[in-house]
Amino acid sequence: MEKNEIRNLIIKAKGEKKSELVIKNCHVVNVFTNEIIKADVAIDKGKIVGIGEYQGLEEIDLKEKYLIPGFIDSHVHIESSMSTPSQFARAIIPRGVTSIVADPHEIANVKGIEGIRFMIEDSKKTPLDVYFVLPSCVPATSFENSGAILEADDLRELMDDENVIGLGEMMNYPGVLNLDDKILDKLELGSRKIIDGHGPMISGKDLNAYVAAGVKTEHESSTLKEVEDRLRLGMYILIREGSAAKDLNKIISAVNKDNLSRFLFCTDDKHPEDLLKDGSIDFNIRLAIKSGVEPIDAIKIATINAALAYNLKGKGAIAPNYDADLVVVDNLEDFNILEVYKHGKIVAENYKPLFESKSYSPDYMKHSVRIKTITEDDLKIKMEGNIANVIKIIPESLVTEKVQRKVLIKDGYFAYSDKDILKLAVIERHKLTGNIGVGLIEGFKLKNGAIGTTIAHDSHNIIVVGDNDRDILRVVKHLDDIGGGLLIASQGEIIKSLALEIGGIMTSNAIEETNESLKEMMDMAYNKLKVNRDIDPFMTLSFMALPVIPRLKLTDMGLFDVESFKFADVSVKD
Repeated sequence: MEKNEIRNLIIKAKGEKKSELVIKNCHVVNVFTNEIIKADVAIDKGKIVGIGEYQGLEEIDLKEKYLIPGFIDSHVHIESSMSTPSQFARAIIPRGVTSIVADPHEIANVKGIEGIRFMIEDSKKTPLDVYFVLPSCVPATSFENSGAILEADDLRELMDDENVIGLGEMMNYPGVLNLDDKILDKLELGSRKIIDGHGPMISGKDLNAYVAAGVKTEHESSTLKEVEDRLRLGMYILIREGSAAKDLNKIISAVNKDNLSRFLFCTDDKHPEDLLKDGSIDFNIRLAIKSGVEPIDAIKIATINAALAYNLKGKGAIAPNYDADLVVVDNLEDFNILEVYKHGKIVAENYKPLFESKSYSPDYMKHSVRIKTITEDDLKIKMEGNIANVIKIIPESLVTEKVQRKVLIKDGYFAYSDKDILKLAVIERHKLTGNIGVGLIEGFKLKNGAIGTTIAHDSHNIIVVGDNDRDILRVVKHLDDIGGGLLIASQGEIIKSLALEIGGIMTSNAIEETNESLKEMMDMAYNKLKVNRDIDPFMTLSFMALPVIPRLKLTDMGLFDVESFKFADVSVKD
């Protein structure tokens, strides 16, 4: 901060000159002292200058409504909204989220450094403060093919960018534990800032080693034991409530007055419908309060805790010299958000954004789907007997079960039956390798069709589930035609599609439009194809290719057992 800026803050704080804006008659939530203070808040040049009794060139009377700091999402993949950062902001700023920590590893898996730069540049077109952590695992493992490979030297050029605050989630925990030299290079690079974790089910000395490597946060804790183990080693716990992974109710009881400062809120991956309907971090807050967390404690988890954990200076509190990122609510139970201020300017009112986001879709981010011609023969699963290893979906979880099921066999190959055992296929779509992984999945309950997408975490190959090969092929071919997106086919015909022109995972179209298309597709999936209503069909499908989340997943290279960290056969050998 320059000398003149400091001088101005001092003068305005002393009340010797009127501030640009004074929000009067507020119930100010103080996250430092757990108090609610009736006072005015003086704002000048985007900064809070004082709390007390002030006069401003402009004055707004809150009439004793509550004023709280802007919320911080501590870990989010913007790409999961299927929208660009500038469109994503239109969904979350009206929900009180004024800052986020974004990991762009989704687009990085498709477009590499070029994709990360696109996210940084597009984020500048919005009032939202977007802090980036650089993807540490592109691809997530060596057991799949992505559109890019990023090593420490590739990331080094971006680590000093003013928008970059650390190294993204270290999913390759076997690489950490086995002292992989390339992973050590990345840990060394990230040691200057914060390193995010991603270590589900790591325990004991392995967990100690993971933390000793410099990993500071964890958003994959889904049991109280996992939370307890990580808190004892000094980690921050990011309480996640996304579209597919819903952990808050499972672990919120671990929060108490002694450990409160070690908890943050995050969404990780959330579809546009859930963002626009239920909200973002505001939804986490409401859910936490319903679970027994005191309102001010919930606010602290959503604000100052995240700011301190990620060293976001000037964020997370209402106090002098803090950014005037503010949220007005009518009460501390329902958290109805009336207004949102960013740097002292109103940017949202009654859940509606008051700013525009221009469409930005450069050609270099398009045309990312490249596949070889495939036939029904490519989808066959050869069986040595009638027992198969099957991926079993667990609703509201990214974790799957590895189960063995008796299946129908015809001419030595898997054959469809009336059982809820469907084909799952992953087709490499970046480098024309021709790789196709085919497996079996239980829990989708899909009938008479197929659904597919080029959103398949984290390498984002084509992933399709269906109860017949004809529709699976139809989906794959049309995804190629439209350059990526979401598709539903039935009886050999495409019945609905959503094109995602940016890397096959995002669109620059208005997020409201994207949401309407997605809602139609969800309705078709549930009503026409009878998909299990306990799952989000597209979000769940997209995680079936992620080989760092237990227990059984499918990549373009085949069926993968995450716990043994090696490939497995679909057919169970005697």
